[in-house]
Amino acid sequence: MTGFESDSCRRPRRKDDGSAVAVWTEKEFLKGKLLDAGVIILRTGGCSHFHTGGCSMCGYNTVSKMGISAEHIVKQFERALPGIGDVQVLKIYTSGSFLDKAEVPEEAARRILEECSSRGMRLLVESRPEYVTGERVDQILSVHDDLEIAIGFESANDKVLRYSINKGFTVADYDLAADILNERKVDLRSYVLIKPPFLTEAEAIADAVATVKHAARTSATISINAVNVQKGTVVDKLWRNWAYRPPWLWSVLQVVRASEDFGVKVVCDPVGGGSIRGAHNCGECDQTIIDGLKDFSISQNRSRLGSKDCSCKDMWNMILDIEGLVTGGTCDLQRFFRSQRR
Repeated sequence: MTGFESDSCRRPRRKDDGSAVAVWTEKEFLKGKLLDAGVIILRTGGCSHFHTGGCSMCGYNTVSKMGISAEHIVKQFERALPGIGDVQVLKIYTSGSFLDKAEVPEEAARRILEECSSRGMRLLVESRPEYVTGERVDQILSVHDDLEIAIGFESANDKVLRYSINKGFTVADYDLAADILNERKVDLRSYVLIKPPFLTEAEAIADAVATVKHAARTSATISINAVNVQKGTVVDKLWRNWAYRPPWLWSVLQVVRASEDFGVKVVCDPVGGGSIRGAHNCGECDQTIIDGLKDFSISQNRSRLGSKDCSCKDMWNMILDIEGLVTGGTCDLQRFFRSQRR
């Protein structure tokens, strides 16, 4: 998947097999109400796709560990519950797919579902589309029916999915999974990626907006995720060689604002925002935009999308116009310009 929708790297990580990677609480805007939500990141054996190549930008498999059993996962979950308290929504993330029985064994998934059902909690989990089958979803709904499933769609362009992200599935695969969920009235949350590698800034904006438009037809929520440079990934290697720059926050803001046209709930909380490895501008205006995106995500009030006048917006606009022409592709022009002034 694209990420855990929060900057979990700032939170303590437990390393024993029976303790979750991280646990915290946050707010979730759901059906016009602001609710308390708990987040649990479970340590599993890892994403199946990672073991056959993995996505170009994803480094979350570093928190996985081979040999994690169903008993370990249940113990992680039970130990984590006191840390979230009495919440109405629970988000459970792994480094891959909750619906993949090889990653989260059926007996562990059932224990988690039963607990959520007994507590009356809405549950959000993630999955790749190949595990979203009618049979699997029906099994889950027979235990707990207040469910939201998130899929890392990333791009509505098959070429971007294959050559830029190495996602391992097609747009048609995503659409099939979306139809299965919609037929069963299970809410779909679609992750949309801003700036996969090898796209210019302008191309990345256009691709993200087109993907939001596509996903809005079947999604209850769209999570817009700006790429952050995670160690050991293809994106990390490109970034170290100045062949990649995380998206500008101006670009993130533009995509979020454009999503208003498609009538769907949108959330955006850039992981690593404001840092050199995350979506960033010049440093002077970053926090204003980040705060606005967070406030908007928990209120759905577009007036919260703030930005102040900043001279770096001129550079961003220039890069949108010339990046592909000057470089023949994509590179970190901002770092280049800064280096020339030293």
